[in-house]
Amino acid sequence: MKIAGAALNQTPLAWEENLGNILNAIRQAKQENVDILCLPELTITGYGCEDMFLHPWVAEKAGQQLLAILPETSGITVSVGLPMWYEGRLYNVVALIRNKQILGFQAKQNLPKDGVHYEPRWFEAWPGERREFIQFDGKEYKFGDYTYTIDEAIVGFEICEDAWVEDRPACRLVEKEVNLILNPSASHFAIDKFNKRESLITGSSENFRCTYIYANQLGNEAGRIIYDGDVIIAQQGKLLANLTTLSFRDFEVVAVNVNLNKTASEEPGETTISSPRQSNFDEFTDAVSLGLIDYLRKSRSKGFVLSLSGGADSSSCLVLVSEMVRRGIEVHGVTGFLSRINREDLIGQAGTQKEIMSQIMTCAYQGTQNSSQDTYQAAELLAKSVGATFYHWSVDEEVENASRIISKVLNRQLTWETDDLALQNIQARSRSPLIWMLANIKNCLLLTTSNRSEGSVGYTTMDGDTSGSLAPLAGIDKAYILKWLDWMYKARGYKGLSLVQKLQPSAELRPAQNTQTDEADLMPYSRLNEIEELFALQKLSPTEIYQRLRQQDVDVELASQIIKFFQLWSRNQWKRERLAPSFQLSKYNIDPKSWFRFPILSGSFQDELKRLKELCA
Repeated sequence: MKIAGAALNQTPLAWEENLGNILNAIRQAKQENVDILCLPELTITGYGCEDMFLHPWVAEKAGQQLLAILPETSGITVSVGLPMWYEGRLYNVVALIRNKQILGFQAKQNLPKDGVHYEPRWFEAWPGERREFIQFDGKEYKFGDYTYTIDEAIVGFEICEDAWVEDRPACRLVEKEVNLILNPSASHFAIDKFNKRESLITGSSENFRCTYIYANQLGNEAGRIIYDGDVIIAQQGKLLANLTTLSFRDFEVVAVNVNLNKTASEEPGETTISSPRQSNFDEFTDAVSLGLIDYLRKSRSKGFVLSLSGGADSSSCLVLVSEMVRRGIEVHGVTGFLSRINREDLIGQAGTQKEIMSQIMTCAYQGTQNSSQDTYQAAELLAKSVGATFYHWSVDEEVENASRIISKVLNRQLTWETDDLALQNIQARSRSPLIWMLANIKNCLLLTTSNRSEGSVGYTTMDGDTSGSLAPLAGIDKAYILKWLDWMYKARGYKGLSLVQKLQPSAELRPAQNTQTDEADLMPYSRLNEIEELFALQKLSPTEIYQRLRQQDVDVELASQIIKFFQLWSRNQWKRERLAPSFQLSKYNIDPKSWFRFPILSGSFQDELKRLKELCA
């Protein structure tokens, strides 16, 4: 029997586009003589419909699309995901179709409710072993927890989260002698997750003595979550196939021939295994570039605009857009790439990567009297090296005008001794209207450069450097960004980063003689990241964090650094509520709209920090 999984780049409620991807994947599978094809979870509607799932007409429309799929399934068995109402409750369901006929509907039993996943808000969990029937399109079908016999295949289901819990459906499927488990999934990308997922699927095939197909969603589906498009096929503990992940295509299909009655001691047959990635820097680069191209094309914008300071964060955003263009041309060719990002107007005008960059990527260095020549030169060199359009201007006049007005109102002169924070922020805010104006004129997305470390402690100016449509780096910490930039310079040949690499991270908002640096204002980024992860991911209290880190480091500043982190974290939740949409990239993030919800007003850890001070006294 030939079995396959497919990864699809869907968009919430994009009915025609989603149906086209499904039908194209089925047609390719039929051309390859596939017998059973597994498609991703909720593939008809898209996984990220959010509260639109609660609108009854959405499930009704998904059912109509399912009927449109049936004529294309002659000679093949296909699993297709969609939402369905049953007895007044909504379920995350997979329809199993064979030769133009629906065999039944399988309902998801375990719903993720942590991190970026919030399924219990919309769906009900189906009890294991419950079997019912449902009326659909005038006929009665199986609905719930069933197995299906298709030639020599005894087919059972685990839908995404079902495979990640201890009491999983496979524990019961093995007792029913199921030899093929299908897992339609929508599992978000995170750095270093590939190996963990592959180990889970391969181990499952061994533990449950079966063949296992895992098929994930692909691309930036709805804005924040990137899906890597992983397709994994394993048999009796042996990896038979995996798919090149983070593809720039609309769909990918991988298929293998298997003997479903093979014993564990027999050698596996055909294998289709992609080359492993060399480092998690590759993963990060490919994930964000995929996130960017999908955000660009699905928002129907004409390109990107960026306030390029010459620092690490804005330089990283520019390099990632350059990687997006490079990969797009590599996969689709120049004409295909321009069509994909809705820039057919450039066909025949822009034929190289740099020519395309000059049309879709605009940068501006907005200096003040506190900006250095070093950062200007770093920004200019990098922009020219990748082909981006580069402008530069001064915002001193805007800053001086604002300061003059407020000085007159207060009847006193503003000084750095008394008004440090206000004088820093007005420079960042004065840049925002100009760069937004440029983005509006060009009908482009404005990229903001905030990273996760800055978001944790509010080291950012609201309506200043936070202004933007999208924050590509807000899901990753500053220490990682600095290491990744060095890797891009050395491994990927971005020689335009040569001056950026020499600079110490600095906001450059105070007079030059003050020698301002980010880490002097805050703490070492590596330490900030340690505290943040122990708090946000491992859920430790300030005292527990101190005790954990104290075992590794006798730094006398440790306690004061922890206290500073929690004080800044507490007072800056309102900023995190207003940050631009960002990508999920790591094990966790601090975005209150997708991962970490924290009250805007709170007790600010006063009791906990008091105990920490007493402990260190």
